[in-house]
Amino acid sequence: MILTITLNPSVDISYKLPGKLSLDTVNRVADVSKTAGGKGLNVTRVLHQLEEEVAATGFIGGSLGDFIRKEISELGIHDCFVEIASATRNCIAVIHEGQQTEILESGPTITKEEADLFLKKLSSDAEKADLITISGSLPRGLADNYYNKILEKAFHLNTPVLLDTKGELLVHALENESKPYLIKPNQEELADLLNQQLFDETDVIEALKSQQFADVPWIVVTLGVDGALIKHDQSIYKVTIPKVNAINPVGSGDSVIAGFAAGLSRGLADEALIKFGLAMGVLNAMEEKTGYIDANKLEWCKEKIDIEKIP
Repeated sequence: MILTITLNPSVDISYKLPGKLSLDTVNRVADVSKTAGGKGLNVTRVLHQLEEEVAATGFIGGSLGDFIRKEISELGIHDCFVEIASATRNCIAVIHEGQQTEILESGPTITKEEADLFLKKLSSDAEKADLITISGSLPRGLADNYYNKILEKAFHLNTPVLLDTKGELLVHALENESKPYLIKPNQEELADLLNQQLFDETDVIEALKSQQFADVPWIVVTLGVDGALIKHDQSIYKVTIPKVNAINPVGSGDSVIAGFAAGLSRGLADEALIKFGLAMGVLNAMEEKTGYIDANKLEWCKEKIDIEKIP
């Protein structure tokens, strides 16, 4: 089983306007979609579509939390969420004239008691997991090193952790004695992490050799339509992905995490794992909904992915 962690989930609401967004007046919307959101729940959905056994955990509360619980339970995803007193947030996207305007709530504030309860429950949930994924930001009330406490629990269980976060959260995780098994920064996040400018492919390759990553087995640097540069132990790979009609690239990074998690769960190694993981990002971009793939196109997509090992 794969356990996904989304500490700051949301209900994602999409409003598609037939025309222009008008300010200081009423905008009527007929095309509305609502779904369980947050980076980790995007990972969860893709894993479910890949027919992996998956459980989801994090903090959840209020009627919006009930909405998320109902959605994942209907999919057959194991519900391991911890109930909190505050309400889960909304994240609203208004789509108009080819543009997207987002209104993001900051989310609940987690109490010390709730934070401690999550870690206590995680000890038993993680024992059932072969892999753990952690995605996104922290809700208010949690210290920047909170992910480190999760990494330490996973380390003692010898359970690999795939971590998708950025900024200070990623810095703290890499400084921790218990390291993630895989991280997935994009080029901008990698530059921010190392506090240096990365102008081209050569710069990224040199950055991957940093001692900061010495004890992290997999570093996946996504480059959007240009594919990825990936380091596994001492090997570095350049990955080229097929050019496709990208309908909605939002969630493609989350889908890549799902692909690597599923591939590792299936025992795929190196180039087979890389193709499987990157294919999920491409397939997600081809779908209108965030965190969705068409598994029937998987073999086609893997065949179109080229991998070059950098000497």
